[in-house]
Amino acid sequence: MSDCRFRQTVVSDDAELITALRAQIAAQQAELEQQAANLAHSRKIFDRASAAARIGVWECELPSEALTWTDVVYDIFDLPRGAIPDRGQALKCYPEESVRELTRLRNKAIEDRTGFTLDAEIISFKGIRRWIRITATVESIDGVAVRIFGMKQDITEEKILADRTRYLAEFDVLTGLANRSQFQTRLSALDLATPQRARPFGALLLIDLDEFKPVNDSLGHAAGDECLKQAAERIRDVCPAAELVARIGGDEFAVVLGPEARLAEASDAARAIIAQLSYPMEYCGHLLKIGASIGIALADSHTPSAQLNVMADAALYAAKKAGRNTFRIHKAGISAFVAGSSAVA
Repeated sequence: MSDCRFRQTVVSDDAELITALRAQIAAQQAELEQQAANLAHSRKIFDRASAAARIGVWECELPSEALTWTDVVYDIFDLPRGAIPDRGQALKCYPEESVRELTRLRNKAIEDRTGFTLDAEIISFKGIRRWIRITATVESIDGVAVRIFGMKQDITEEKILADRTRYLAEFDVLTGLANRSQFQTRLSALDLATPQRARPFGALLLIDLDEFKPVNDSLGHAAGDECLKQAAERIRDVCPAAELVARIGGDEFAVVLGPEARLAEASDAARAIIAQLSYPMEYCGHLLKIGASIGIALADSHTPSAQLNVMADAALYAAKKAGRNTFRIHKAGISAFVAGSSAVA
C-alpha cells in the first residue's frame, strides 16, 4: 500500500473516531442536561412540598456549630432568607424549659450518635408564637460526631387543632367548665388512693338547679343557656380552691373539694353556692330566679368512686325532697343524712 493511500486511511479512521467521540460526548452532555433538568424539577417539587408542609431542612457542623438552613426554616423563625443563621440567637426564640429539654436531647444524641424528636414552642424574631417539630440525626465519622441535621416543621395549626380536640373532649362548650367525661376521670382517681398514696380529694358536691325548667319553658333555650352560664360562673367564683368544677348534665353541676375538706368546709361551700344562686339573673329585661339543691358525700381512704357518687346522689335526692335552697350530707359508713341549713330562708 502506498504512503498516500495509507495516510488517507489513517485520516479517515481518525475522523470516524473523532465523530464517534463527539457523538458520545454529545450524548453524555444531553444525559447530564436531562439529569440536571430532572434534579431541578425534583428540587422544585421538594421546595413546593416543603413550603406546603411547612417543613425545612437544617444542619449544624460540629464542633463549630455553623448552621445551614433551607428557606422554610428562615420563614419559621421570620428571618430573611439567605441570612447567616446564628444558633445562639435562634435559641433565644425558645422558652427556657424548651431550651433545657433541647440541650439535653441534643447532647445525648451527640454522645450516643443517634437522634431525637422534640415539639417546642417558639416566639419568632417578629414576635409570632409558633409550635415547631424538630427532628435530628447525628452523622459521625470513625465514631466521632461531625454533623447534626434534620428537619424543622411548623405544627402550629396541628397543635391548635389538637388542643381544640382535647378541649372539646374534656370541657363543656357552653359553660367552659369541665364536662362529665373529665369529671368521671377525676373521680376515678379516688380508687387509686392507698395508705402510701394520699386521697386526691375529700368531698363531692352534686348540685341541681331548682326552677330551671320553668325558665327554659317560658323564655326559651337561649334564656336557659344564659342561666346555665351565669350559674356556672357563680359556682366557680365561690369555689376557687376546688379541685374541679364540672357541668355533668343539663342543669346538674359537680364540685370536687380537696383532700383537706371535711364536714365544715363542704357545708360552707354548699351554703355559698346556694346563696349565690338565689340572686336573680338578668336576661333581656327578665329576672331569672332559680335555686339549688345540693347533695354532699364525704370521702375517706376506703370509699370507691362509684360509692361516693351514689352517696352524693342520694344526698341530693334527700335535699330536693326537703325543699329548695338546702343541702344534705352523706358520710361514708353511715346511711343517715346530715341536714344542712339553708343559706336563704
